[in-house]
Amino acid sequence: MLRGTIFAGFLAVLCWGTSAGWAAERTAQSREGQTAQYFDSIRQDPNLLMVFLLEMPKGGDLHNHLSGAIYAESMIQWAKEQAECVDPSTYVLSAGTKSPSGGGMTCVAPLVPAETALSNPVLYRSMVDAWSMRDWQLSGQSGHDHFFDTFEKFGAATHGNTGPMLAETAARAASQNEIYQELMFTPTGTPFHTMLAADDVKSIRLTDDASTETLTALRKALLENGMSGAVQDAIQQTNEAEKSRDAKLGCDTSKKQPGCTVVQRYLFQVLRGLPKQIVYAQMVLAFELAMADPRFVGLNMVMPEDYYIPMHDFPLHMRMMLYLRSQYPSIPVSLHAGELAYGLVPPEGLRFHIHDSVKIAGAERIGHGVDVMNETNALQLMQEMSGNDGKKPVMVEICLTSNDVILGVRGKQHPLHEYMQTGVPVALATDDEGVSRSDMSHEYLRAAEDQKLSYTDLKRSARNSLQYAFIQGTSLWSNPKTFEPVKECSELKTSAAITKTCRDYAGDRTNKKAALQLKLEEQFRAFESQPGLCRLSNRCRHSLGGSKRSRMSLPKS
Repeated sequence: MLRGTIFAGFLAVLCWGTSAGWAAERTAQSREGQTAQYFDSIRQDPNLLMVFLLEMPKGGDLHNHLSGAIYAESMIQWAKEQAECVDPSTYVLSAGTKSPSGGGMTCVAPLVPAETALSNPVLYRSMVDAWSMRDWQLSGQSGHDHFFDTFEKFGAATHGNTGPMLAETAARAASQNEIYQELMFTPTGTPFHTMLAADDVKSIRLTDDASTETLTALRKALLENGMSGAVQDAIQQTNEAEKSRDAKLGCDTSKKQPGCTVVQRYLFQVLRGLPKQIVYAQMVLAFELAMADPRFVGLNMVMPEDYYIPMHDFPLHMRMMLYLRSQYPSIPVSLHAGELAYGLVPPEGLRFHIHDSVKIAGAERIGHGVDVMNETNALQLMQEMSGNDGKKPVMVEICLTSNDVILGVRGKQHPLHEYMQTGVPVALATDDEGVSRSDMSHEYLRAAEDQKLSYTDLKRSARNSLQYAFIQGTSLWSNPKTFEPVKECSELKTSAAITKTCRDYAGDRTNKKAALQLKLEEQFRAFESQPGLCRLSNRCRHSLGGSKRSRMSLPKS
């Protein structure tokens, strides 16, 4: 009898515990579901949608060119501080000329001091338009040409301003509720160019059909003729830039700005439009730098994919990458591929860039991937990228604003839904938010309005941005497709409090990925429980299936 009583008591406790677990899981699901319902209820109201999306956690931005991330207004101010000159007819910025009388720098006609723009509204607005995509339709150029021409116009303003650029993009990321960035830039200086000038390096010429033996010999020559100096120079540049960034954001003071909390890591960007030897030398430097400095988490290849050299040398670039991946197998790669549209290049130019970037160069991520449906065996390629065959998935960085203004690809023309339906992981990114006059919240808005993505889709994008980030550590998810948590953090399936076991797992100093992912999950818990999103809408109390309970009365996490 006693044993029966004990068993009955044990069974009651077990049932209570199981019921409590189910209740917690239902609560967690209901919070996400109710948030999704509210999102659907305001989908046709861009103003309320903007309020919602500004507050929504967004994880990371994995496709962000540092020079293109800066707004023209900042660069005009820097041009003034650096006493630079601007051509009032082309809006190209350049350094001033030393005055013959020794009175400092001066501007020789037709150039005028850049600071003139601060008191000349016509010049000011014209410079902003010329340095960005604002009103590009009035420029007389295609979106593609206007976009890529901006960099040559404002480039002088970025010289020596890497630190302020990091500060600006970190501040903006924090305002968008991002917690991580992978920023592309190219830290090369005098040691790099000295290395290229070495006789042993110059004597090895690369041709279209360069063999593995030639690539091996050139890498050896680079390593033996100053590569270590080029690496140390890049590290020093980055140290100085981060010091400047932290000073501008007050990170070491009691008044530190929110941007200080954004984790910034770097992708070395290789300039694929340069001569073969320089492209290869930048690749080797990129891999060596990533081996030497954990802040550089990988590399990418940039410059317009449709230009002559990137198109002509593409097969060679892929073979270069294939060889170097064999020498540096631990360094991940994201490649711009398929940032093309019908008519921009001959049809055969649309057939293989994504395939070769994945299958030959071994890219872990693809930037843009817009022309995927023109690729040979496109559906098979996407199946392979999805990881459904047991291979590692290849994520696609989706840049909707950029694809629209540069390529004219939007709405149903964009392959985003084909990627998603096939199971290819995707994450929204800004690309060049300063030049495009955008930010991450407006990328999410475009995804909701133009691509009709749901709240769940957007949440998946945010999670994917950290899952596929090139950052040290293991994942919070045992299954990233379903976001099934690792056993140490099983409570993430429910509304139960996060345990010490989970915090220890994510708090390990070597597991930075899981730490960021856990921070994102805590942000989502707070976001999906907080009432502020409904304050501007009378629909709050009726948006959730007519229930009198609004999001304002949801249980607290």
